[in-house]
Amino acid sequence: MPEVSVVIPTYNRKEMVQEAVESVLSQTYQDFELIVVDDGSEDGTGEVLREKFGERIIYLYQKNQGVSRARNRGIELSRGKYIAFLDSDDLWLKKKLERQVQFMQQNPEAMICYTDEIWIRRGVRVNPKKKHAKHSGWIYPQCLPLCIISPSSVLMRRELLEEVGGFDPEFPVCEDYDLWLRVALRYPIHLIPEKLIVKRGGHPDQLSHRSWGNDIWRVRALLKMLQKELPPSWRKLTVAELHRKCSILISGFEKRGKHEEAAQYREIIRRFPLGG
Repeated sequence: MPEVSVVIPTYNRKEMVQEAVESVLSQTYQDFELIVVDDGSEDGTGEVLREKFGERIIYLYQKNQGVSRARNRGIELSRGKYIAFLDSDDLWLKKKLERQVQFMQQNPEAMICYTDEIWIRRGVRVNPKKKHAKHSGWIYPQCLPLCIISPSSVLMRRELLEEVGGFDPEFPVCEDYDLWLRVALRYPIHLIPEKLIVKRGGHPDQLSHRSWGNDIWRVRALLKMLQKELPPSWRKLTVAELHRKCSILISGFEKRGKHEEAAQYREIIRRFPLGG
């Protein structure tokens, strides 16, 4: 039985996913299984992966259903004590798993940890902005403005996913934002302050950059959180962030002449007054 299950979802990234797979196979820590869930690729991804990596990976093809269902399918197939994810456009540095497994073994009370990261945009290394700073511990408040945790950086115990649930299959984007809020409500999220992954962005098929309006899904995630029992201070912060994101959407919809959509988000603000 492998100690770690690594899940890579991919869709039409034949070249990048090969590099992602290689970055896992070259880890200094080797007690893992690697599951690649091909979410309906039409570019020959499956043929290349099977020919190049053979039995070193577990390859599964499914009809295109989105990244959440792809990751969840990988979780269902997995057998490891720990679960890790790697997006097919990202890379791991060689000691990523070694450092995280060591941390989890030394801290048996920890349910999840994540790492710092290197950012590459269109082939050039860039520095994250201050708002992207990493935090450790009870970080629910820091997770509200934006997603500061990359799925590629996480290692978690299997029982954590069994408790909070996996990725919401209804979310085409921001599914990680939604999951980390659910996790951060229940447990501290521990940061290993080492740059152990490479996030590659700026390419045309990057999910988070495909269209305007991703805050629609962050609002849905916040509404889900407001249905839960939150500490009073966290509830106030959640409502404040809900107002901020709804205001952004209202402005964007009005500029696009979509007045009915704007009205929907005004109604959400009305339902959740600040300080209420």
